[in-house]
Amino acid sequence: MKKLLIASSSSVHGKGYLEYILPELAEFFKGVNEILFIPYARPGGITHEAYTEVARKGFESIDIRIKGIHEYSNPMDAVNQAKGIFIGGGNTFLLVKQLYDLKLLSTIKNVVENGTPYFGTSAGSNICGLTMQNTNDMPIIYPPSFDTFGFVNFNLNCHYLDPDPTSTHMGETRETRINEYHTLNKTAVLGLREGSWLHIKKGKIILKGSLNARLFQQNKPALELPPNTDLSFLT
Repeated sequence: MKKLLIASSSSVHGKGYLEYILPELAEFFKGVNEILFIPYARPGGITHEAYTEVARKGFESIDIRIKGIHEYSNPMDAVNQAKGIFIGGGNTFLLVKQLYDLKLLSTIKNVVENGTPYFGTSAGSNICGLTMQNTNDMPIIYPPSFDTFGFVNFNLNCHYLDPDPTSTHMGETRETRINEYHTLNKTAVLGLREGSWLHIKKGKIILKGSLNARLFQQNKPALELPPNTDLSFLT
């Protein structure tokens, strides 16, 4: 049975790395003393070692050890032996390319679908959908496919931003881009605002946090979904 926390972001304004979600993480990973961290998204080009250290410090206060997958001689064995998995944010194109190159996508999917708890933030959450096509990231590298884990039967747009009526910016809004996506694709897209997350357990997908999420479906008006909404109807 799948057990996941899919968070829009690792941080929210005014708080440190993972600080806003630490109480939830302590409960989610209860009984787990070490988590496998996958730093392949490399935000800002940070090294795997430096990124793992950031994650390590983030989990210190809830007494959970972090070990980077790059510290293992065999990444596939590391995944199969993991008590819990955390994939952080950064560039989704780079993350997916690395997962495909190392043949880890199907391995991670298998262990998570068999009960290994999974926590993702930003890019690590984008890949929980059917595809990564609704990421906000620049295509700095080209993965062999946009297909991702498919832990949920829709796509995610993390860090979802509402239009700012006072802005003079003339570029597309996030909503415009998602509507463009739906001129060619049917898959529903959930705009997940910063500070929100999905908790998946016992077959239910529950929106958590204090903010609404925005659901986009082809040829339908967008919907505002309040916290504690069960999104299982999308599966």
